[in-house]
Amino acid sequence: MPHPTRPYLFYGATVALCATCLRRVEAKEVIEDGRVYLLKRCPEHGPARVLLADDAVYWRMAREQFGKAPEQVMEPNTAFRWGCPYDCGICPEHEQHGCLTILEVTDSCNLRCPTCYASSGPERTEHRSLEQIERMLDRIVANEGEPDVVQISGGEPTLHPDFFAILDACRRRPIRHLMVNTNGLRIASDPAFVERLAGYMPGFEVYLQWDSLREAPLRALRGADLRDVRRRALENLNARNVSTTLVVTVRRGLNDDELGEIVEHAAAQPCVRGVTFQPVQDAGRNEGYDPAVHRLTLTEVRRRILEQTSLFRPADLIPVPCNPDCLGMAYAVKTAGGLVPLSGMVDRETLLSSSRNTIVFESDLTLRAEVIAAFSTGNSPEAAAGALSRLLCCLPDVKSPQALRYDSVFRLILMQFTDRHSMDLRTVRRSCVHIAHPDGKRVIPFDTYNVLYRDTLERETLTPLRRAAREASP
Repeated sequence: MPHPTRPYLFYGATVALCATCLRRVEAKEVIEDGRVYLLKRCPEHGPARVLLADDAVYWRMAREQFGKAPEQVMEPNTAFRWGCPYDCGICPEHEQHGCLTILEVTDSCNLRCPTCYASSGPERTEHRSLEQIERMLDRIVANEGEPDVVQISGGEPTLHPDFFAILDACRRRPIRHLMVNTNGLRIASDPAFVERLAGYMPGFEVYLQWDSLREAPLRALRGADLRDVRRRALENLNARNVSTTLVVTVRRGLNDDELGEIVEHAAAQPCVRGVTFQPVQDAGRNEGYDPAVHRLTLTEVRRRILEQTSLFRPADLIPVPCNPDCLGMAYAVKTAGGLVPLSGMVDRETLLSSSRNTIVFESDLTLRAEVIAAFSTGNSPEAAAGALSRLLCCLPDVKSPQALRYDSVFRLILMQFTDRHSMDLRTVRRSCVHIAHPDGKRVIPFDTYNVLYRDTLERETLTPLRRAAREASP
């Protein structure tokens, strides 16, 4: 009599969270019909099956070939006491420093978006004091030394009464690149404000909420038809060539059919340096969102982009080594003839060895150094522009523009945050997107912050979990 067999390939064991009670539970990653699933079981709430990737080949390639040695923060902020993810942050067990650190300066917003991980809105009037923000900045610098990217966020940060004083406080610190995450309302209506923003360049960028070119998805995600606002904001930014990234929150069945159109629209804008796509994280305010229906994975977003535009090929859209499960990227150069993708121009065997978690280059040391510089998330975008210029000189089939500047660079970033459904300890420990806690003493991975630490969650949800974890320990 034959032994019973599973319908899947067992890939590995991990620890995850129960989506209902948020307790740590045993889990495993399995591959079935070309897809990757997280199977977990809570003693109280039973089993759960979560899609991690719809492309097992890409997922395995990211896991097995694009890892790198972890680069940690300068010193941990908290002790390891209750176990991950109950010790954020950053505790000694976290594996990756912050390639991007978020500085939330206000809870207030001039929109009340149906989708908002921070649950911001006009009804929330709290602004962080300038003194508190200075402490948060000092903690970021203490963790990172020279932070690669600091993103000022909220709420809507342009509402803060000391907004430009905050920018100045950032400029007094050794921050390589500064971003402002905004819904664009003030940028659309106040050209003088945009003129003042332009004075912080270079090393400055607007992270402009975009989401869609259509009315219905904007109303579903943002509660209003913002097409005219976005158009005027982009006109004002183009007029002053303020470096801009368009940020697209993606929900299945809502706006995932226009990703290619958004990329092509962005590539035609002089001020736009790229597009970041973020599948919805099930956290905060998420009206109308059903994870069983609307949830998207990074591999699905990647596939839709490749299906919907011919600007990039599969070889161009590759994992980011610091956290390949959750980050993907493509770099290109803007030329008179259009975009010239770079990520896929270097042969994969040249970029990667067969050994796991190691990026190895062939004997061309110049090429090795330039590719590392060009594709490292630890570089400011301006530094990447210089590296890309030198990289083009190393590739014989690419004609380098005479003066390649940051405004010649165009990038796609796929940024997937884990949530109560998809979070596992292996992935969350490699999170390189961090957020400064308002207490000025901690910097926390963004994934766990929104699930366990934001606002009253730490007191109301995390404290009982910590108590239970301590009681369960031997």
